[in-house]
Amino acid sequence: MTSLNTDYQTADLKIPDAPIANVSEINELLRRYGVKFGIYKNGVFKEQLFPFDPIPRIISAQDFSAIEKGLIQRVDALNMFIYDIYHDKKIIADKIVPEDFVYISSGYLPQCEGITPSKNIYSHISGIDLVLGKDGEWYILEDNLRIPSGASYPLIARELTRVAAPKAFTDNPIVDNRNYAQLLKDTMDHVNCGGINAILTPGRYNAAYFEHSYLAELSGATLVSNDELFVENNILYHKTYSGGRTKIGALYRRISDEYLDPLTFEPHSLIGIPNLMEAYRSGNVAVINAPGNGVADDKGIYYFVPKMIKYYLGEEPILKNAPTYLPFYEEDRKYVLDNIGKLVIKDVAEAGGYGVVFGSDLSAEKLEEFRQTIIREPRRFIAQEVIDFCDLPIFEGDEKVMRKADLRAFVLSGETTRVWASGLTRFSRNPDSFVVNSSQGGGFKDTWVLSR
Repeated sequence: MTSLNTDYQTADLKIPDAPIANVSEINELLRRYGVKFGIYKNGVFKEQLFPFDPIPRIISAQDFSAIEKGLIQRVDALNMFIYDIYHDKKIIADKIVPEDFVYISSGYLPQCEGITPSKNIYSHISGIDLVLGKDGEWYILEDNLRIPSGASYPLIARELTRVAAPKAFTDNPIVDNRNYAQLLKDTMDHVNCGGINAILTPGRYNAAYFEHSYLAELSGATLVSNDELFVENNILYHKTYSGGRTKIGALYRRISDEYLDPLTFEPHSLIGIPNLMEAYRSGNVAVINAPGNGVADDKGIYYFVPKMIKYYLGEEPILKNAPTYLPFYEEDRKYVLDNIGKLVIKDVAEAGGYGVVFGSDLSAEKLEEFRQTIIREPRRFIAQEVIDFCDLPIFEGDEKVMRKADLRAFVLSGETTRVWASGLTRFSRNPDSFVVNSSQGGGFKDTWVLSR
C-alpha cells in the first residue's frame, strides 16, 4: 500500500498553498448552522465548536481501494462474531476467544442472548478509527460498533466548502461524498420490519444532537424522542400530531444500550422506551445499531479481531491492528510491566480519548502505581506500542503547521457492506499530543478520496 500523499502539488491536484476557503468564514457558518458538539465536564454541559481546518486530507484511489477491502473484511467478521456470541458461541468452544474474556466484558448483554436481528445484521453503521503510520501502513486503532458519530461533520463541511471554493471540486477528481444519506437510507430500508424509518435522539443536550437532526433531514427519516414513542402488542409506534399512530420499522437509536428500555436495562432511564426490547425480540422493529454490540468493540476484544477474520472468513487480515498486549495473559502482563514506560495504556471501559495514558508521560512514582493497578485489574487494560503516525498540515492563524491526525471511516452494512468514500479526519491541535478526539480539544478536516 502506498503512503498518503500530503504533498498536494505532486498529486496532480490544483490546490494553492493558501487555504482553499477562508477558515474563519467556514467556522462562522458552522457555528451559525449549529454544528457543535457538547460535553459534560464536572457535571456541567458545554457546547463548543468543532474547529474545522480547510486543508483536506487526500487519499489516493489506490489507497482507498485497499482500505475499503480491509474494512469490509473486518466489519463482516465482527458482525459474524456478534451473532456467534449471542447464539452458537463456536468461537468460544474452539478456544479462539476466551470465555471469561467475553462474559466479563461490560459490552456483553445477557438480555440479548438468542435475539436474532433483522437480516442477521448487528453493526449496521460501524465507525472504524485508523491511522497511517510513517512506515506507510494503515493501522486500526479502534472499532466503534455501538453508536459511532461524526459522519455529519465532513458532510456539512464539504457542502460549505463547495459553496466557498467550487473550483476545487470541478478541477480535481474528488469522489462526491453526498451519497452518505442514501447509503444510510438503503441500510435502514434493508432491515426495516415494516413501517417508517426513525432516528431516536435523547434531545438537544446530547453531544451529537446536530448530527441526529441533520442525518434525519438528509435521509428522510423521522427524528423522534422517547416521549413520542410507545410499544403496544410488541409493535413500536410513533404518535402523530393528529393523535394517530405510525408503525416504526427501523429505529436508528442514538442513545446507549443501558438507557434504551427501562424494563430491560437501567430502570431509572428517562430517555428509553418501555418494552422496546420485546418489540425487537419479536422481530417487529430493527434497532440500529443492535443492542449488545459492545461485546465486539470492547478494547480487549480488539486484540482478537485478526483471529476472528481467519476463523470466520478463512482469510488473512488486510489491515493491521496496532501491536497490542493483553495484561490478562501472564506473558503479555510481564511484557507490559517491564516496558510500561514506552507503551500507551488504555482503559477498556473508557472512550472519547479518556483513559489513555502514555507511559512516557508518567513519573517513576506514577508508573509504579500504574503497575500495581494493572496487577490488581489485568482485564481492565490493554497496552499498545506507540505508533508514530503521520502528521497532516493545518493552519494555525496564517501559519501552516503539522499535527497528528487519524481517520474515522464509516462502514455501512445492509444488502452489501459498503465503505463511504469520505470520512472524518480528526487532528490534534496540541503539537505534543497524539490524542485527536473532539472531547480532548481536537479539530477536523474534510477527507478527499480521489477517483483516479
